[in-house]
Amino acid sequence: MSVPANQTLLATRPPSVKATCHSGGSSATAGPEAPVVALVGAPNTGKSTLFNALTGARVTMGNWPGTTVEVSRGVWRSDGPPCTCCGEATCSCEGCACYSGRLDITLVDLPGAYSLEPESPDEALTRELLVEGPADERPDVCVLLADASRLSQSLFLAAQVREHPTRMVIALTMLDVAGKQDIALDLESLSKIAGVPVVGIDPRRRNGLDDLSAAVREALRRPVPTPRELALGDDEWALDNDRFNWVAAAVEAGTLDPGKSGATRSDRIDRWLTAPVVGPIIFLAVMWVVFQITTVVAAPLQDGLDGLVAGPISEGASWLLGLVGLGGTWVEGLLVDGLIAGVGALLTFVPLMALMFVLLAVLEDSGYMARAAVVTDRVMRAIGLPGRAFIPLIVGYGCNVPAVSATRVLPVAGQRILTALLVPFTACTARLVVFVMVGVAFFGPNAGTVVFAMYVASVLVIILSGLVLRHTIWRNQPIEPLVIDLPPYQLPTLRLTASVTWVRLKGFLQTATGIIVVTVAAVWLLQATPVRGDGGFADTPVVDSAYGVAAQAITPVFAPAGFAKWETTSALVVGFVAKEAVVSSWAQTYALDEPEEGEAGALGDRIVADFTESSGGHPIPAALAFLVFMMSYTACMATVATQWREIGPKWTLFGVVMQLVVAWTLAVAVFQIGRLFL
Repeated sequence: MSVPANQTLLATRPPSVKATCHSGGSSATAGPEAPVVALVGAPNTGKSTLFNALTGARVTMGNWPGTTVEVSRGVWRSDGPPCTCCGEATCSCEGCACYSGRLDITLVDLPGAYSLEPESPDEALTRELLVEGPADERPDVCVLLADASRLSQSLFLAAQVREHPTRMVIALTMLDVAGKQDIALDLESLSKIAGVPVVGIDPRRRNGLDDLSAAVREALRRPVPTPRELALGDDEWALDNDRFNWVAAAVEAGTLDPGKSGATRSDRIDRWLTAPVVGPIIFLAVMWVVFQITTVVAAPLQDGLDGLVAGPISEGASWLLGLVGLGGTWVEGLLVDGLIAGVGALLTFVPLMALMFVLLAVLEDSGYMARAAVVTDRVMRAIGLPGRAFIPLIVGYGCNVPAVSATRVLPVAGQRILTALLVPFTACTARLVVFVMVGVAFFGPNAGTVVFAMYVASVLVIILSGLVLRHTIWRNQPIEPLVIDLPPYQLPTLRLTASVTWVRLKGFLQTATGIIVVTVAAVWLLQATPVRGDGGFADTPVVDSAYGVAAQAITPVFAPAGFAKWETTSALVVGFVAKEAVVSSWAQTYALDEPEEGEAGALGDRIVADFTESSGGHPIPAALAFLVFMMSYTACMATVATQWREIGPKWTLFGVVMQLVVAWTLAVAVFQIGRLFL
């Protein structure tokens, strides 16, 4: 049989190149000889949704070698027709390159880009991998996603890719939106003009994926196409004009009916949701509903899990240890009072985290989050940042680590540094665990409102800190206008919402559980080590342990804030490692974790009693001061490590000091003012 032209490319590509550049681990690589397909497109065209649909759970995230840009890699297990040689579903022919049967493809989700003229490190990586890097390191096929309802905007990137020797398949998304706008498309005519295969897909509902698979396989069989001829010289304006003419010709050939004219339903809704006054009010109302639902609905589930951990699980572990003669020993203390109590305290908040991720996924899938960027653009510009800086900041409310990494979307180095310094002020979901614990203990049924107030306060801290930095360190910072595609409003799908929620929840648990286990073990070891008194190892009061003595040494610093109790300050120290561990450290310190129905439990009662004592009878202002400090001080060591990588040690250390100063100052102000009125 004849050997396809691309077989030479794949056969001569060094296996080390594949393993280094296109794999992120065994779970996300299809082998060194597997073809590599890259997903390319502008933001909000469905690229990440398609990636998740094709790869499922076979995904890893990691920095592209030689860069700090994070890229998703996964395995696309494509089932096609039987092998043309042997007729088998899984081809076993030696040297066969028919790309039939079952085929594992290494899928790479490149950063979103509007064009190949980079304005950020992310876009620069996309250009390098597609058109500038060595030929044997480029993807074998580029799948370019284009919004069918906005074809002219989406095809500009396609015009640029066609100027290079790159196999490309154009996948049209948002076909349902185009249909609602009465836009009729002729994919065959569009394919002839573009010179590449064109397929229609709906990644949200898994429609058209077989057609995409067939088009990619066909592209793999064909030789690398000849680049589109340019009749012009190197003049930039003339070149762009040529591209726009190519796009116009492709749209004219591929569009049978241009669709409705005038404002669409999304446009009419946006008049309210992006209005200068009404928009921010609606945004705050939406976020209040999110936090209210999260705290109210999750409460019964949390109580049930807490009772399960404190009751049957702890009692069962003690019973089993007693059977093997370890009852009452330090082993029981480590396992039951340490690991089970500490990790169990975190796991009780899994329903709350899951609810939060579900609600945020619904907002993202519906298209509202892009409007939130428009609403906040004016505020962002006031603190010296472009509107697109909203993206890493809103990511920070999920987790600060990817939020710091997301600052790469900003084109100016100063903007990336400033945003990375402000990200730790966003109240991540790990802090939410502590907010809810303290909120329920001190404010009962009003806990949801208090939690929402903390998130509003974090926004205010970001704004005020940004204003100070802009008028001191970042004076005369250039700001570009916000350019963002607003996707049409869509009804969220259950499959996509569940998938996004599970990926985020799994990622949180994988990260948090490891940190929690190490932290809990370290805290237990410090609490078991006597420093003073007559106690022995694992048989000493916590107050006389290394943990208690160290906490007491720093406690006076927090006297002006109203929570100068070593049990509280020690939890803050543990929170420097991971905020999720604060509740766990409290559970270990007090050794009280069995809740009573409808209340915060004995642990909450002890916390309230300590705050009442340390504040001189003003527990509410002290609790608010503690929450403000928790909201503002250094996020966690993982965030610090990410900042170190992204903005360097000098700015990272500056940020840590700034966050501690801001947190302490605000906590003292809240308590000193609050005790005058509460």
